Amino acid sequence: MKVIGLTEFGGPEVLGPHEVPIPEPGIGEVRIRVRAAAVNPTDVLFRSGYHADQVQGGPPFVPGMDAAGTLDAVGDDVDLGSLDLGDPVVAIVVPTSRTGGAYAEYLIVPAASVARAPAGYSLVEAATLPMNAMTARMTLDVLDLAPGSTIAVTGSAGAYGGYLVQLARLDGLRVVADASRSDHALIEAMGADLIVGRGEGFATEAVRLNNGQVDALADGALLGDHVSSVVRDGGQIALVRPIAVRAQRDIRVHEIYVRQYATRGEKLDRLCRLAERGSLTLRVADTVRAEDAAAAQKRLDAGGVRGRIVLTF
Repeated sequence: MKVIGLTEFGGPEVLGPHEVPIPEPGIGEVRIRVRAAAVNPTDVLFRSGYHADQVQGGPPFVPGMDAAGTLDAVGDDVDLGSLDLGDPVVAIVVPTSRTGGAYAEYLIVPAASVARAPAGYSLVEAATLPMNAMTARMTLDVLDLAPGSTIAVTGSAGAYGGYLVQLARLDGLRVVADASRSDHALIEAMGADLIVGRGEGFATEAVRLNNGQVDALADGALLGDHVSSVVRDGGQIALVRPIAVRAQRDIRVHEIYVRQYATRGEKLDRLCRLAERGSLTLRVADTVRAEDAAAAQKRLDAGGVRGRIVLTF
């Protein structure tokens, strides 16, 4: 089978096709015939060696945390519930595990990492949901804000930020989001209560327009101390990547590692059902052949992509 991987960490040029044996599922595992895999910023970090000390398998090292395809084989001690072989599914994938990432024609994952793909969407569209929506769900679970609380979101036009805005509104939260002028309509449609300009001036302007500080900040844009003043004393900040944020004013800082939710299939299933009802927006920026993964990562890393570029197999 074909995988898109690397034998040494580095720039986009290290990423390319490799032929490897089709894997067999073990106890508690299933095999997916992958048709689509979304390209995420974490894939760029993986390729560059950011997680090199965590990788369990040998080369080629395969990136990818989002997969959509069909259920192809089942290992021992697996309860599929309502699923059958051949059903369309999505999975959140941990590429540092021994079974590797989602850039592969066939993929082994724990059965608990899989959910039925949302009806009414293509597998390409479905591939944009698992990792980013689960990261947003985990963020809100960790913050555990009471309905009526206010959350600020930076990077709201991105995949994680967009899901966070929509899920926060479904949780009964008030949302203050950043956006460039060209993205205002998009973020407004997702349900943000207040939209503020992007960048380091976000905190000052958000406090002014909000008539005060917010209860929590989900810093998807990784602006850190430049925007932490938007949070009230005793509030919370959620980070999707470790960055330096000064702990002050009794503000709690949480680092969100979605790998901790990788086997929370019941949460992934709920997100898929929300997508079916139109409560979550699945956004595809472009579709490219799997062999063009290096170019897709370069394009993503350059910024400005709305939604996800999806590799097809």
